[in-house]
Amino acid sequence: MPVEREGFSLTVPMTWWEFDLHPASRDESIRKLMAQRVQENPAIGEHRDVLAKFLRRAAREAYDSGAVYIGCMAQNFGGMPLTASVTVSLVGARTPEGQLLATDPASIVAGLREKPARREGDAWRKVTTVEIPETGAAARTYGIEDIEIPGDSKTVRTVLMQTFIPLPGGGDRVALVACSSPILDLADSFFDVFDAVTSTFRYREPQAAPAPSSPVS
Repeated sequence: MPVEREGFSLTVPMTWWEFDLHPASRDESIRKLMAQRVQENPAIGEHRDVLAKFLRRAAREAYDSGAVYIGCMAQNFGGMPLTASVTVSLVGARTPEGQLLATDPASIVAGLREKPARREGDAWRKVTTVEIPETGAAARTYGIEDIEIPGDSKTVRTVLMQTFIPLPGGGDRVALVACSSPILDLADSFFDVFDAVTSTFRYREPQAAPAPSSPVS
């Protein structure tokens, strides 16, 4: 089901994991969700520690990067662990002089660089625009990239798709939907999954607070 977060909704497959990102509550949120999944599918129990470790690390890195939402894929397929994640961040960009950059898709695409692979096995990136149903045009990058680990000097080669969705009515920020997986051999399949998940993104109008009830006379 769609999960409402910060004025938007996003739908991930039912087998994915969605949980609270805040440091004060995320571990408990993951623990409760893990217990529920194990009860529903006892076969998960033997992988509980590995899955929980992945989910905690993904939550920590997402929070440290400024994300306001995370959804994770974590399952075994034929004995091979399959992991992926999608995060949503509300971001803005400025020049070194502090001037706001344009947030329309064409301007974002113009400011992004493609990176061709010079030889087989190299990292690469493509830049394009896409249409998000009921939302409109958005800028996108996708490819195999070397991503820095927050708080570490190391990088991890990752299947990565980033979609920059302008806020409705303009504004100086965009919703960045970032999807990633370390499973490089399944890059094309993950690009299809990431595109499908990102295509469910919708902005939601904030609901008005209910009017105060009149005093009983």
